[in-house]
Amino acid sequence: MNTPDSPDIRTVLVGCKMCGYLHAIQLSYSGEAAWRAGGLIQDALPELTADERELLLSQTCGKCWDALFPEE
Repeated sequence: MNTPDSPDIRTVLVGCKMCGYLHAIQLSYSGEAAWRAGGLIQDALPELTADERELLLSQTCGKCWDALFPEE
């Protein structure tokens, strides 16, 4: 199991293109490599929340995503 102090874990800063807020996300090098090699992000980085994965994919944070696509 990877822990935040594991050598396979790193912190990346991702800015939301809507609000500009900078988010820190901890992810594994191995998971990121699997995703960038074409794997599905939810399979490669299952330890991330759906909001964190969306931020990596679209640079839109969960709060802004919800404002753009409100549930009716």
